[in-house]
Amino acid sequence: MGNPCLLLKAAPVKVFDTFELHCLIQDMEDTMRHMEGAGIAAPQIGVSARVVIFGQKEEDQHQNTRYPDADRVPYTVLINPVITPMGTAMEDGWEGCLSVPGMRGVVPRYQQLHYAGFDPFGHPIERVVSGFHARVVQHECDHLDGVLYPMRIHHLKDFGFTDVFFPNQDFQDD
Repeated sequence: MGNPCLLLKAAPVKVFDTFELHCLIQDMEDTMRHMEGAGIAAPQIGVSARVVIFGQKEEDQHQNTRYPDADRVPYTVLINPVITPMGTAMEDGWEGCLSVPGMRGVVPRYQQLHYAGFDPFGHPIERVVSGFHARVVQHECDHLDGVLYPMRIHHLKDFGFTDVFFPNQDFQDD
């Protein structure tokens, strides 16, 4: 938190399947895996580009230690995403963030949404999702618009240190 790149609207990717784009994606993936994140956006590693990664690869058999009760989300690289809520139903849920380490907060998110964008090769991606999958997509796409999850918290009583709210759980640093 505090890095100016995290507060900017990220630039769209104009050219796909480049060495630079693949290097960015690899760097994001390495960072996400090292931090055991559920997702990551390019601005979180200091790059103003509309690129997010979320989910787990098939070969990753272990549950995410930061979200042990969450449904598995398929590994996705999503470029230039557009998200559209499917209805008005919202759901509160606890979130953490690699850019706001050691803290958690209750954030309202749309329960179901449609997202579209492109993979690293420029092929279109389009899905309708709900639950934790929808929450992760909204969280990561917020980063592309300069929004950090604490900005969406309605009540500051629902925002604080992870080890205070969850003293008996061994979360990695968010």
